[in-house]
Amino acid sequence: MNDLVKDYIDEFRHIPLFLGISKTELLSMMECLGSYIKTYKKSEIILLVNRTVKCVGVVLTGSVMMVKEDIWGNKTILAVIEKDEIFGETFACGSILSASVTYIAGKEAKILYLPFDQVMNTCTRSCAFHHRLIENMVTAIANKNVQLMEKLEITTKKSLREKISSFLSIQAQKNHSKYFTVTMGRTELAEYLCADRSALTRELNTMKKEGLIDFEKNTFKIIVPLMGDE
Repeated sequence: MNDLVKDYIDEFRHIPLFLGISKTELLSMMECLGSYIKTYKKSEIILLVNRTVKCVGVVLTGSVMMVKEDIWGNKTILAVIEKDEIFGETFACGSILSASVTYIAGKEAKILYLPFDQVMNTCTRSCAFHHRLIENMVTAIANKNVQLMEKLEITTKKSLREKISSFLSIQAQKNHSKYFTVTMGRTELAEYLCADRSALTRELNTMKKEGLIDFEKNTFKIIVPLMGDE
């Protein structure tokens, strides 16, 4: 465990993956697993597709985009992993260790890495935190599945306006407000919606002119109900 991990130990207790684990146990866990922290610049590749995934990543600051690219070079953002959320768990905890997606820093990001094979196989020290960590991981994977279901719900809409409306409605529900800020810029949002960036910009401006929404850069306000919202 490096000194940088120790510097963040007090913040780890607020991360869902570590709920129910004491500070003393966290220190022991980080040492046992050989955890470490790395920093990435915006748009820097964190993990390339087809590379072996040996660690689960925890986003300490910034954000991480899960990206899928087809043989023609078209990119789709499958999910955006925010602060305190995890990524790579599908591969690090599964039987297929090669990543089928690429992970890219959405913003400058600081990532905590946990070599999870020792947890799944139980280390020789039989640390008490193992079972709790696995329970938390199951919950985290379930939450990620919900996020991917939201993505599916949005992208299966027939028109671009329906996709935009569905996306904005879900964001409003998550923020418990009709006024919110999204982490993705226009290019990233277009990739997430599987849409052309210019078409997205035109449709957003049209919706704004029609008085449906208002926005300033990445901050939006829903003026009238979208997709059946109340």
